[in-house]
Amino acid sequence: MPLQGNIRDFSTTQLLNLVNLSRRTGMLTIYEGLPTGEKDAMKNDKMAPGKERARVAFNKGKLTYAAMLERDNSLVTVLNKAGKLTDEQARVLRERASNITDKALAMRLIGAKYVTQQDILDVMRRHTEDIIYELMTWTEGPFRFDDNEQPSSDVIPVLIELENVIIEGGRRITEQRELDKFIDDLDASLEFADNPKERFKGIHLSVNEWKVVSYVNPKNTIRQIMKVLNMSEVEIKRILYSLNQAGLVEIVKPQAVRPGVKAPTPAASVAQRKPQARPQKPPEKKVVLSLIEKLKSM
Repeated sequence: MPLQGNIRDFSTTQLLNLVNLSRRTGMLTIYEGLPTGEKDAMKNDKMAPGKERARVAFNKGKLTYAAMLERDNSLVTVLNKAGKLTDEQARVLRERASNITDKALAMRLIGAKYVTQQDILDVMRRHTEDIIYELMTWTEGPFRFDDNEQPSSDVIPVLIELENVIIEGGRRITEQRELDKFIDDLDASLEFADNPKERFKGIHLSVNEWKVVSYVNPKNTIRQIMKVLNMSEVEIKRILYSLNQAGLVEIVKPQAVRPGVKAPTPAASVAQRKPQARPQKPPEKKVVLSLIEKLKSM
């Protein structure tokens, strides 16, 4: 009989500890909660399982697979996000290899020397762990654990000990609480700090930080940027915290729309723009400053 419940009452961290200690093999599925209109013994609203939100697989107590169903978990996207494929390479692969499984695509990329086998294992491990860290922050949702169920043989499995994941997840939960205090509204937008030319001199940013910088514009909300860059809430908040602490970017709270006044339609909203090609190394200062001036004038 499958183990069922709600992570409101039995948290993801407790589930991971249970799987780890009992060395269980199976699949954990977390669902969107649909109110039933009834109350449980603790006077909380009962929730029925809706659509799947996440799936996590285990083999003898070890983590082997994780996916967020509303997010792109494909190998191409994971490699692109990790900087192992450029935006152009990722675009071409999505067009030409759309019918190829991740496992088959990995073999082709290794054979063509785009990446190494270790690259594949490293990025998939990091991707899997990041999903678990995010799931550990969830506080609501029906779940079901089915013993011995495993993902398709087409996915690329990993093998991760749970002890360190649980410890690191606890540390990240504490970090997220601080990030949530810093950004408490994803519908806020961004703008460059005063004197951006001076502030960007000598600054070395990561690939993902440059990507976020390219969308800094009061017309673009954090939620829009997060969606178009396929980032989790924790990832974008962490990046924005770093950019803010460096004095480069400021958070702009959303303004209430006056009655009878239509909210402006962004002329260059994230949804209408394509991400710029990822630089393989930080762009020249002149290019960066030109980009900043252009975005500030929009």
